[in-house]
Amino acid sequence: MKRFDYDVAVIGGGSGGYAAARTAAAAKLKTVVIEGGEEVGGLCILRGCMPTKAMLYAAEVKHLAEHAATWGVRAEKISFGFAKVMARKNLMIKDFADFRVQQLNAGKFKFIRANAKFLDANTVGLSNGKNLTAKNFVIATGSRVAPSPLPQLDEVGFITSDDAVALKKLPKSLIILGGGAIACEFAQFFQRFGVKVTLIQRSEKLLKEFDADAGAEVEKVFRREGMQVFTGTKLVDAKRKGKLKTVSFEQNGKIISVAAEEILFALGRVPNTASLALESAGVKTEQGRVVTNDKMQTSAPHIFAAGDVCGPHEIVHIAIQQGETAVHNILKPKSPRVMDYRLLISVVFTEPQVATVGLTEKSARENKIPFLAVSYPFNDHGKSLIMEAKDGFVKLLANPKTGEIIGGSCVGPSGGELIHEIVTAMAKHMTVRELAATPHYHPTLAEIWTYPAEELAEQIA
Repeated sequence: MKRFDYDVAVIGGGSGGYAAARTAAAAKLKTVVIEGGEEVGGLCILRGCMPTKAMLYAAEVKHLAEHAATWGVRAEKISFGFAKVMARKNLMIKDFADFRVQQLNAGKFKFIRANAKFLDANTVGLSNGKNLTAKNFVIATGSRVAPSPLPQLDEVGFITSDDAVALKKLPKSLIILGGGAIACEFAQFFQRFGVKVTLIQRSEKLLKEFDADAGAEVEKVFRREGMQVFTGTKLVDAKRKGKLKTVSFEQNGKIISVAAEEILFALGRVPNTASLALESAGVKTEQGRVVTNDKMQTSAPHIFAAGDVCGPHEIVHIAIQQGETAVHNILKPKSPRVMDYRLLISVVFTEPQVATVGLTEKSARENKIPFLAVSYPFNDHGKSLIMEAKDGFVKLLANPKTGEIIGGSCVGPSGGELIHEIVTAMAKHMTVRELAATPHYHPTLAEIWTYPAEELAEQIA
């Protein structure tokens, strides 16, 4: 029987990779983690969830202070120090990253700082000149910023989301290309810190993955806050004009040009697989994305994948579940665990926040799943009126026959928190009648869920 250096080799030390390594080591498998990035910690800690949410919260505090008069509070001449905003963010990220490094170096498994590429199905060559073998692999190399769609953009130059979280000073004006979660979060952050922002989106609506009413609500707030928003566009050209950068695009048959000091390219990310030589291991990819089954197994049965590198959802808690599922299936191939995305949660941390769990109206229609849907607005709800948080709504989707809750959306104050009430309800397969009958304290934001639940319960009765 062939001897291998390790039972499990995990390539990538981010959230998915660390979850896989921790699970394998706890099961007494001889495990190694190989991480080749300049920094250790993974996208979420270093350049994603944590730094962006720290920046957005600072923008929200500033925004509330500027509107303090609403509640009869005098807060005159609000100012800010951008260097201090970023210094606080940097300190927090350092703490999070240091803890991840500590976890990786804790001795439960071997941790190697090097890039890896497959030489054959059981061997990887490392950039430190060594090779190692493993019986099983988990690929968790994450994602990187997508290439730009226009050669002219590369010539003009732009910043990416990776650069935006590390800025030393604010540009006076900014063109943001994209209308997804990353683009919208950065757009509001910069707008609220006094940057003149122009947002250019290819699709007809912002946040196209969500229902159209969610994107429309965010767009309404963006415009109210002074942002220029263009949707339904096609990029045509990019040029330098003196100190400014100009982007030209087509909208409704017309060519429009806008200029700004800087361009933020936020048109998504792509799987980080180019340097892995996956073909040497017999691992199939589609447009760079590692193809897996619901057990997180690739086309090479002993090689698994987790996180952004394979998708289908680039979300931290999903990456962690995938990493744990992969190792469970390495350990117990005869009683495998499969990924279940029924309770998929998505949150966008704009204000209003946008959050969904389970099915949206859009996804239900696409999959021909029958549903009833009812919305209720925050501008008719006691606690949100007290908070002057009148934008947005909650929405419930229910099975028309049984009344079981099959989806929920919240566009509004603390939407990312409020959605977890519906996550819990769906985890226990609750009906709208059961949710409506569950006591809710008054006045709270959470009690808003009872209104669509009651209306749906009456329809299904």
